[in-house]
Amino acid sequence: MDVIVCHLNADFDCLSSMLGARKIYHQAIPVFPGSQERKVREFLQTFEPLDIMKAREIDLERVTRLIIVDTKNPQRLGPFGEVALSGRVKLHIYDHHPVKEDDLRGEVEVIEDTGATATIFTEIIREKKIPLTPMDATVLCLGIYEETGSLRFPTTTERDLLAAAYLLRNGANLNIVSEYIKAELSREELRLLNELVASSRDLLLYGIRIRIVKAARDEYFGDVAHLAHRIMDMEHVDALVMLLAMEGKVVMVGRSRVPELDVAEVLGEFGGGGHPVAASATLSDEPLELIEERLVRKIKETVKPQRQAKDIMTAPVITIQWKTTIKKAESVMTRYGVNVLPVLKGEKYYGLLSREIVEKALFHGFGRSRAYEFATTDAEVTHPEAPVAEVESVMIEQNQRFMPVIEDGRVVGAITRTDLLRDLYEETLRRSRIQKEGLIERPAMGKNIAKLMTERFPNEIVALLRTAGEVADTLGCSVYLVGGSVRDLLMGERNLDIDIVVEGDGIEFARRLADRIGGVKLITHKRFNTAKIRFTEKAGLKMPAPDFTIDIATARTEYYEAPAMLPKVETSSIKKDLYRRDFTINAIAVKLNTREFGQLIDYFGAQRDLREKTIRVLHNLSFVEDPTRAFRAVRFAERFGFKINKHTENLIKSALRLNLFERVSGTRIYDELALTFRETAPVRALKSLARYGLLQVIHPGLKFTETLEETLEAVHESLAWFDLLFLEEEIDRSRVYIMGLLTGLGLEERKAALERLSTPRRDMSTILDEMEKAGEVMKELRTRDPVKIHHTLKPLSLETLLYTMAVSDDRQIKKAISVYLLELRKVKPALRGRDLMAMGIRPGPLYSKIFDAILEERLRGRIRSREEEVAFVRDFIKGGIDDERVS
Repeated sequence: MDVIVCHLNADFDCLSSMLGARKIYHQAIPVFPGSQERKVREFLQTFEPLDIMKAREIDLERVTRLIIVDTKNPQRLGPFGEVALSGRVKLHIYDHHPVKEDDLRGEVEVIEDTGATATIFTEIIREKKIPLTPMDATVLCLGIYEETGSLRFPTTTERDLLAAAYLLRNGANLNIVSEYIKAELSREELRLLNELVASSRDLLLYGIRIRIVKAARDEYFGDVAHLAHRIMDMEHVDALVMLLAMEGKVVMVGRSRVPELDVAEVLGEFGGGGHPVAASATLSDEPLELIEERLVRKIKETVKPQRQAKDIMTAPVITIQWKTTIKKAESVMTRYGVNVLPVLKGEKYYGLLSREIVEKALFHGFGRSRAYEFATTDAEVTHPEAPVAEVESVMIEQNQRFMPVIEDGRVVGAITRTDLLRDLYEETLRRSRIQKEGLIERPAMGKNIAKLMTERFPNEIVALLRTAGEVADTLGCSVYLVGGSVRDLLMGERNLDIDIVVEGDGIEFARRLADRIGGVKLITHKRFNTAKIRFTEKAGLKMPAPDFTIDIATARTEYYEAPAMLPKVETSSIKKDLYRRDFTINAIAVKLNTREFGQLIDYFGAQRDLREKTIRVLHNLSFVEDPTRAFRAVRFAERFGFKINKHTENLIKSALRLNLFERVSGTRIYDELALTFRETAPVRALKSLARYGLLQVIHPGLKFTETLEETLEAVHESLAWFDLLFLEEEIDRSRVYIMGLLTGLGLEERKAALERLSTPRRDMSTILDEMEKAGEVMKELRTRDPVKIHHTLKPLSLETLLYTMAVSDDRQIKKAISVYLLELRKVKPALRGRDLMAMGIRPGPLYSKIFDAILEERLRGRIRSREEEVAFVRDFIKGGIDDERVS
């Protein structure tokens, strides 16, 4: 005999699941193992959607197969629990609750992450195309609506919504649903709610507020789970456990908004189960006070602080030795932009030295005194596993803005007020998402974009990044994907430039990663602690392109000994590494370690500026340290259609007023221009550079006039035309644009501009000569003679030809260059020297005359084949060619 059974105190999800199971197991008998909720009893008194027997009406010995719905816990099956554990019957299990160790295991198991078991059956019915009556659809809808709080509970999934929509199309009556799932409270329910609220007891563990409420009733009260939701909505608590004694038993209902407390685990202690966010249990009558004591102990065992000091601390930390002078300490603070320095005695922590103390000491003339003489030695410290809530409490109570994180006497990190504020902000956002979307996830610094990475990166790249995270785990270090690929990922753009930053030894990490992948080429640079991994055909992971390369660097900070100088670089943390970057939109990273894979790291508002389409520097000295960032700001603004924010614009103007660009080498400016030339709309970018006065950094006489704009547009069109027709040929685009940019200047001004760009002498001569030749060539090209066109243009480089095409206003000249590039430059004699020797012609100056004559004949179209060339040569030797044809 087949029996369909659900859990004790059956709710509408039980009823609807039993109906769904009956549609699949036609001969099975639905049986309630015990009582039903009041609303279910009232519904069955009015409607009879299916025949359901009572447990006492079943001969348990005759049961051969149990179809268990909406539970896997044998303790919740009443008399059928022993049958399920006997081992003599087959078990088919359908449930939406998370799997636990002591759950029943079945021959068939359909365990899905949905808001209701009714959803699972609806999907099966839809897939098998099993017909439904309007009453069938209504009962299934009741199960979904009750279990998901009318599709409002955090556990609601997209599948529940689709299932409900399918049932509505099949005639589900929402009037009936709303009558039995109505939200209004009866007078008795309202009285009970007030009693529960009045009995409130709060536990505060690791910053998590957990409320316990309890009440007792002599009579059976029916469904009370919705009262727990009412209290959660009314009160600002993270979790709630409700105890209600009635009719010789105690009903426990748990709800949680935070991942630190899994209520299913808590109520599992009492024989209950459910989800991490919603669970329940029923136990035999015993004093509520004793149950509450057990409950409090279990909660304290279960709650685990998921945010610890090590999760939000900055590491490594800039430190000084205890005998460092106060003057030197002030220099270190300025160099690295910090306001507090941990003082070490050897490798052990000694105390803290603040900028305020240093400045006062210097004011009083103690510059040569030692750091230990002024260090604060009684400041509070913490350890890596300390709960963030504990750190927060101490820092606020002690008014301490910087807390060292100490392990075995060594400084392994530090937490600042900024770290705490950011963590508080992120935690607020996370809890908001949990309430709105039902997300229960480990709190992270920002959102997790692992799903986005999987969707937008090729599978090979995702596999590579996950492998990098696994390797970092084995080394005990943190590893991040940084820069443009992260920025473009968030913008929906494709960018496979993979840059990885390691908080640790970048070269050692690269070696381990290369060994793990296998078949790759590793290139290291010990001076900068960076590496490249180049993939080959033998690589263990196949990449989207041949010779695919990833860059690996050690997290570093940098300081500038003078404005516009190249920076000095030192090992640091990911936060400092991101802070040294040019703009907020590029100061963003994704953690790759297995546990936090996909965690977005955004300390400086990159997401905000991407949303607002804004280019913003990270600090006020950005252009003082590296003035070429001004060129980059314009380039990014034009590429993405962003605006440079007002403050950043003012800083660019200040850099110009301070003549900071005079200290920048011409090579660096040329490199920035070259990158600008490669943009999709380089002319627009150059125009913006001119608007900010940045073109005059190259030469004061460089003005972006209407004529110059037309010239540069013509250069852009010429290059686009060439790229379209000659895919295999490469040209120096920058040289063509530079020539276009300098067109309006005189010879001496051009020289000065090229010198400012640190152009090598040979390249400078080439550019100046080519610009001069372009002018001479234009005088010679007013002809249709293909021979003259060929002879005039052949000595010129492709760059000169494209520049000439761009600056010429004469259509005939443009056409002549076009014909040369498309046709004439490819024309060559088919015969070679050995062919002439075979014809009996001795090598000598005559060969050149013969080949020149053949070339002219081919250019004029009078010779089209090798045979015609042979005949032409024979005539030429015999003197049969008139002078005019060989002139």
